[in-house]
Amino acid sequence: MVVILAGKWWAVALRGLLALLFGIVAFIWPGISLAALVFLFGAYALADGIFTVITALRAPEGYRRWWVLLLEGVFGVTAGVLAFVWPGITALVLLYLIAAWAIVTGIFEIAAAIRLRKEITGEWLLALSGILSVLFGVLLLAWPGAGALAVVWLIGAYAIIFGALLIALGLRLRRWGRAIG
Repeated sequence: MVVILAGKWWAVALRGLLALLFGIVAFIWPGISLAALVFLFGAYALADGIFTVITALRAPEGYRRWWVLLLEGVFGVTAGVLAFVWPGITALVLLYLIAAWAIVTGIFEIAAAIRLRKEITGEWLLALSGILSVLFGVLLLAWPGAGALAVVWLIGAYAIIFGALLIALGLRLRRWGRAIG
């Protein structure tokens, strides 16, 4: 798995940059409408899912765990498509969709970090981003009635921290890839 990630370090960093930009937009326009939030989330989840599916499909032949990446990517693409197909969904449904997506993505990232711990240093960044994702999803499920502004800021803060961690991981993977290459 580390060879796949190191070879696609730019995809990990780009995924982080997209999350970071999403978070900044959430803070710049906190009064954003539900429809705009749905489209922003849909675009991010769709792009993130597509990059993850591409990474899975380009796994080296014989790599047995490619399906985990594929499953995470398909879940992201599905969450993104659902956000575009039903833009008028309620805030509660959107919160549950985002929470489920964050929890599932976080679990897969924690599992990947556990597998990578013997192969690289710095896997804690992936584990930390996974833990952050799960925590974020659980918090959304625990308090779905929070004010819209608080939810937008929570989503923005999560996306900025998550994005920064993925950018750091991408740069570490780049250095690691150069060291072994």
